[in-house]
Amino acid sequence: MQTTPEAILYAQDLLDFIDASPSPWHAVDTVGQRLLFAGFEQLQETERWSLSPGGRYFVVRGGGSLIAFSLAENTPDQTGFRIVGAHTDSPGLRLKPKCAHLADSVLRLGVEVYGGPILASFTDRDLSLAGCVNLRAGNQLEARLLRFEQPLVRLPNLAIHMNRGVNEEGLKLHKQNELPLLLSHAEAGDDAHQHFAGLLADALAVEPAEIVNWEFNVYDTQPGSFWGANREFIADSQLDNLASCHAAFTALIENPLPRQTAVVGLFDHEEVGSLSTRGAESSFLDDVLGRISQLSGLDWQGYKQALAGSFFISADMAHGYHPNFPQAYEPQHRVQVNGGPVIKTNANQRYATDSASEALFITLCEAMDVPYQQYAHRTDLGCGSTIGPTVAAALGVHAVDVGNPLWAMHSVRESAGVLDHAYLIRVLGGFFGG
Repeated sequence: MQTTPEAILYAQDLLDFIDASPSPWHAVDTVGQRLLFAGFEQLQETERWSLSPGGRYFVVRGGGSLIAFSLAENTPDQTGFRIVGAHTDSPGLRLKPKCAHLADSVLRLGVEVYGGPILASFTDRDLSLAGCVNLRAGNQLEARLLRFEQPLVRLPNLAIHMNRGVNEEGLKLHKQNELPLLLSHAEAGDDAHQHFAGLLADALAVEPAEIVNWEFNVYDTQPGSFWGANREFIADSQLDNLASCHAAFTALIENPLPRQTAVVGLFDHEEVGSLSTRGAESSFLDDVLGRISQLSGLDWQGYKQALAGSFFISADMAHGYHPNFPQAYEPQHRVQVNGGPVIKTNANQRYATDSASEALFITLCEAMDVPYQQYAHRTDLGCGSTIGPTVAAALGVHAVDVGNPLWAMHSVRESAGVLDHAYLIRVLGGFFGG
């Protein structure tokens, strides 16, 4: 399968974005920088807003979630909102608050499992840490992003000589005892906590006493890459779901004059249920849409009119068909990598798609000359979910769940198609621009 120059450029930009975004906080910071460069104005929730027709704005909540929007000339009660939602977090490992401890002259860092990662994929990788550190700044607190660029920690596998059944039974890691990450050698009597705090202080060029606490994501330092005989595939961490984030904000930036107010919501904590102050189940999206409506001169009824005329695309990655494991898939819904965006349906409402919203997305794909695929999970397997049902239910907006096909979902190293990413950007551009 041959790629196109446009698809290669979009895919490379995606890999650059992911490699600059090793945590949800870094992802939001990177998106914010790109939006500012494109002429968007940053708003603060703690301040009064002043919006202008045709204006382009964004707001951040909690460091890990962001909502950006481009205002149309017409008010939202006349045209509704066109909304795309995705999530900034990925399943993996997070450091515990008091993470550093000594074990047999080795300094280890204790972790919690965040969401549902493939734990075995974290072994024998060049791992490091990225996240947010809170510092004392006089009588105030200052949040600073921190990323260790070099491989800092590791989770070495146990040799096969001591785990003879690993190839037949699979690698099984005890979450409490066998997941702590190895950091360095240490001597008996060393203060593990102070050693780690000193490492952070040196990286931030501050005194250890200035550090209050931290929140760190474990990430794979290997850069994203193209692969395949024709460079038709990409591999990177966090494709689920930073690929959808990238497609959404790229389409928004490239369509500056929407006919309907265009909104992109990028939310943290989807992998753990979205129930947080900045998750998709929070008031964030409702708050922003409500303020847009009020500043457009609408009352409560006008805002409800706007929602009733709106459409929401929940963009999250889909399960690409893996020919080595045909038994894992519904035979009639084997979606192909590089076969186009996938419309996801589930009778038990794990996805927000219904026949009407599916039809709307199909016609949009047809109008943009984008191939599409349809996916349903095997009936005898549990189905994952997305922010789609959460947002659709909270706002009462019509919604569809879509996403590009992916291999090795929730691995620390996932793979997807170069053409698919360009397809999704094109169809989302049509959604915002049409």
